[in-house]
Amino acid sequence: MKIINIDKNKCTYCYACLRACPTKAISINKKNGDIQLNNDLCIACGNCYTNCGPSAISYLSSINPVLEILDKNEQTIAIVDPSIASEFPDILDYRNFVGMIRALGFDYVNEISFGADLVAIKYKNILENFKGKYYIGSNCPPVYDYVEKFQPHIVESLIPIVSPLVATAKVVRKLHGDQIKIVGISPCLAQKKEIKRYGNLVNEVISFEELRELFKIKNIYENSVEFSEFDPPIGSLGSLFPLSRGILDAAKIDHTPGKLIVTREGQESFKRDIDDFANYAEIKHHLNIFYCQGCAMGPCTTNRKSYLTNHSLIVKYTNKRSSLIDSKIWEEEIKKYSDIELEANFNANDQRIPEPPESKIIEVLKLLNKENYSEIGCKSCGYNNCYEFARDVARDLVIPEMCVTFTLKNRQDFIEKLTSTNQKLAETQKALEESEAKLRKEHEDAKEAISMIKAILEKIPSSVVIIDDKYKIIQSNQKFVDLIGPEAAEINEIIPGLVGADIKSLLDAQIFNFFSFVVNKNESLENKDIEINNKFVTLSVFPIKKGKIIGAVFKNLSQPEVRKEEIIARINDVIEKNLKMVQQIGFLLGEGASETERMLNSIIKSFEKDSGKRNE
Repeated sequence: MKIINIDKNKCTYCYACLRACPTKAISINKKNGDIQLNNDLCIACGNCYTNCGPSAISYLSSINPVLEILDKNEQTIAIVDPSIASEFPDILDYRNFVGMIRALGFDYVNEISFGADLVAIKYKNILENFKGKYYIGSNCPPVYDYVEKFQPHIVESLIPIVSPLVATAKVVRKLHGDQIKIVGISPCLAQKKEIKRYGNLVNEVISFEELRELFKIKNIYENSVEFSEFDPPIGSLGSLFPLSRGILDAAKIDHTPGKLIVTREGQESFKRDIDDFANYAEIKHHLNIFYCQGCAMGPCTTNRKSYLTNHSLIVKYTNKRSSLIDSKIWEEEIKKYSDIELEANFNANDQRIPEPPESKIIEVLKLLNKENYSEIGCKSCGYNNCYEFARDVARDLVIPEMCVTFTLKNRQDFIEKLTSTNQKLAETQKALEESEAKLRKEHEDAKEAISMIKAILEKIPSSVVIIDDKYKIIQSNQKFVDLIGPEAAEINEIIPGLVGADIKSLLDAQIFNFFSFVVNKNESLENKDIEINNKFVTLSVFPIKKGKIIGAVFKNLSQPEVRKEEIIARINDVIEKNLKMVQQIGFLLGEGASETERMLNSIIKSFEKDSGKRNE
């Protein structure tokens, strides 16, 4: 059952939860660096929850399931941990918080102290009838969960008795029947998980934090309820159960120094003490151990600032309650429920993480620059020494950056590299600025050149177009637009110069083939007579940039100035060709060749003179 949830959006990667987890259930995902939970390793101690500053870790909420139970037309009963006395120190009389719980809609409110009395009696029978076997107390769920998973070979050393919450649930089921719904109210996060061992014996467990939330939802306050007493059966010294030695005091077991029982509490020594009990044969005593400093300091309480204050509140509450108890009635109740089965079954569930090869640990120590590690260590990583930390790095549970000295050294190296990089960046930036200025100048020059080209193109009497290797128009003049016709004129209104237009869509396939030839062959075509829109034109296509850019000039022969120019050019071409021919047959024609040349020149001059007069 998954109790702990991690909100990756709230996580600040401080790794406090990794340092706090006693079983390495929380680790770092090597692929994305996120915090992840291995539920099989989790013992629901709540240490990650209480150590998470940004509140990225939460636990399974039972508020809505409990509200659903209360809304149904069924009998309900709340069984309350005695540490509620330290949770609500502001409530002057315990009967007030009993009344407030009853006002939530519970038909019965019982204190777990009576179940604790029954459990204490069982403990007394086991611990005071010593037969050479030493036991570990099993009242605390994280304790037996840890033994089952991480010291499975000593699982039979757990006292085979259920917790006071489970014992109380069995009592009230015997009293009220199996149809009743039971909700536990506890400071212990692990009891949300514990109840799943026993089927539907307890339907839900809410924390003290969730209880306060329910009071808010239902608008229940101390001054809004009447006094109410717990329902029977009423417990006696079982109210001391929230204190670490409380179960021993309730059973009146002598636990003074020198006896066979040692009480230990608190997360700092929890794992080490159980491991010592499992591994050292010299230990000759029972171990009464709790993960927290008693239930009054549980992870789901809101009043954990002072251990001594909570201890005093529990003692004061117990003294007041016990003074009101009729011992004769209590004894009769104990006898009445003494036949209830309170035996617990604990089973080995080995979750121990395999040890990495020693060579890999040495590699990590070298990486951390900790070859000569100390058995003490700075402990800022949350480990007792550098070797233990390196071992978990080798297991891929944590990352080297959790080592402060490693991180500081890397940071210093990074700063030096960053300084060097910044210098190079500054040099690069300067070079880029110079390059940018040069490019800007070239850009301005290019713009100016384009403007000049446009102006020149418009002055040329012929139609001119320049295209790229994709047959897209780069630039053209107005005469080209006029030559192509109305379709080109419409495009020109939207895109001046037809820039980007496809030449294939504007020209006949036969004419386009001239362009394709020049692009592919990189050879010029000159004076190709063609017809466009009933206009006779001579076309010259030539490469400008090999395989990339070509130009074309269309000379409209119907224009007088073009026609004269073309006729002159062609006559000159005829003269040149004839001269070559005359040279070959000159010896036959003699003076005839020069006479022919004079005649042709005379024609040209006459044509030019006539043209000049008409222009005047």
